[in-house]
Amino acid sequence: MSAEEAPPPARLGTLSRAGRVIVVHVRLHPAIFWIAVSGAAVFALATVASSWVLKWVTDNVILPRFNDGHVTAGMVVAGAAAIVAVGLVRSIGVVVRRTGAGALQFRTGATWRSRVIDQYQAQPLSWHAEHPTGELLAHADADVNASTDILGPTPYSVGVVILLVVSTLWLLATDWVLGGIAVLLFPLLSLLNVVYQRRVNAPAELTQVHLGAVSALVHESFDGVGVVKALGAEDHERDRLAVRAATLRDTKIRVAVLRATFETALDAVPALANVLLVVLGSWRVSSGDLTIGGLTSVVYLFTLLIWPLRMIGYLLGDAPRAVAGDGRLQAVLADPVPPRPSASVRVAPTGLGLSLSHVDFSYEPGREVLHDVTFNVPSGATMAVVGATGGGKTSLFLLAAGLMQPASGEIAVGPGTTALVFQEPFLFAEPIRDNVALGLAVSDDEVWDALAIAQADDFVRELPGGLDTEVGERGVTLSGGQRQRIALARALVRRPALLLLDDATSSLDPTTEARILNGLGGYLMGVTTLVVATRPSTIALADEVVFLDRGRIVGQGSHAELQGRFPAYGRLVDAYARDRADR
Repeated sequence: MSAEEAPPPARLGTLSRAGRVIVVHVRLHPAIFWIAVSGAAVFALATVASSWVLKWVTDNVILPRFNDGHVTAGMVVAGAAAIVAVGLVRSIGVVVRRTGAGALQFRTGATWRSRVIDQYQAQPLSWHAEHPTGELLAHADADVNASTDILGPTPYSVGVVILLVVSTLWLLATDWVLGGIAVLLFPLLSLLNVVYQRRVNAPAELTQVHLGAVSALVHESFDGVGVVKALGAEDHERDRLAVRAATLRDTKIRVAVLRATFETALDAVPALANVLLVVLGSWRVSSGDLTIGGLTSVVYLFTLLIWPLRMIGYLLGDAPRAVAGDGRLQAVLADPVPPRPSASVRVAPTGLGLSLSHVDFSYEPGREVLHDVTFNVPSGATMAVVGATGGGKTSLFLLAAGLMQPASGEIAVGPGTTALVFQEPFLFAEPIRDNVALGLAVSDDEVWDALAIAQADDFVRELPGGLDTEVGERGVTLSGGQRQRIALARALVRRPALLLLDDATSSLDPTTEARILNGLGGYLMGVTTLVVATRPSTIALADEVVFLDRGRIVGQGSHAELQGRFPAYGRLVDAYARDRADR
């Protein structure tokens, strides 16, 4: 689901859906949940016990001291010990509940993030082409947070239910009139919560949609900051972001206004109720039906219940956001993962490093990129692919690497690893060693050997940290040619049987490129190399050349043969040569 799309209408009530979200989350880490709930239950029971202790202390310690002028030391010690003991138990319950709730929320968030990332990695390259990076980030971050934030108040809310049940029994046992009034207020406070939840549901879901849209736009702007600055388009980007941000702001303000109104009412109702309890309680005391300690405990307990009831409000307030976030999250996880394109790649017959037979490919129906592509590359041979821009060269390499699925035809690769190096290399903001190894368990000697073949060892040794040098985001601290050589070393250290160079040496001078290609044979014995070539010197190094024009193979042979047979080939190679000379 795109970040621009609104979530589908809910068939179930938000509370029911939120309940299902909580149940699914809790099943991931049930032990932590029950530990947190146990802490909340201890806090609830200790809270009611504190009201009983206050009643006892008031009637047996405070009032005798005022009425009789004295009280025994034993009663004072007993009252103090009871207050301290109940307070200590409440504190322990709070610590256990908060620790458990935090652990539950954050561990559940980590679990869902791992599942989302696993889903991303399982999806083919074509799926990623249809989903903006900002949208994917929003799912893995904002939607996970929205879905799991509801877990924070959940154990407390379960404890509040226990607290309400025990408090109701205690209030009614203390005085049925005051207890009845207090109990009747509970449905009113619950009604306020339900009204708020229904009012805030749609704005909360819309906020998540707009948040995803803003995240996508911000990521796009940052990713293309070079283009924006080079073309002086800062104002245009600022205006685009301002429109999206203003929409997000308006929906957030609407939610905030609803929350503020709700919290004001939730504060006002208990305050007015306390006034009513004091007035009626004084009358009950004067009639002899209630002790002063009983009145004190009722007012005190009802005051203590205000915050727990608000906590339920927070739970209900988080419900719409949790449902919206979880809906977007589950939509991503429910996306079917097709079979890996590499699964369709067959093993080439003995003697062939790569074979394509009648391969067709298109990104969209009706817009064919490759048509009836057929050619073979002998094992250990180097084949150059020459063609105009937009002719399908990169698509051809993605198919050979098993990253895309052909519409028809057959692809076969010799046994061994396949490595693809793109024209625009991507380096991580990590040391050079980690960028070359990239999760592969290799020694520093192997890394240096790969760097040497990629003609990158000399400049790496001159860096302040050598292999430990951080290259910055996308390798920003290195030049284009240096990044290409690091990316090439990353492919070489894997010792592939098939090496695909998608114009991966375009930023290098011809001499360096020749040394790299000539050195491959000794480093990778029998390696089959397919290279997009734009230099006559590069083409001359190839054993054979494939001429690709508008997605079709129009010629195959040596450089000299193709020049003699296809005038278009000669013009294209000459144009490449003139372009290089003009730089």
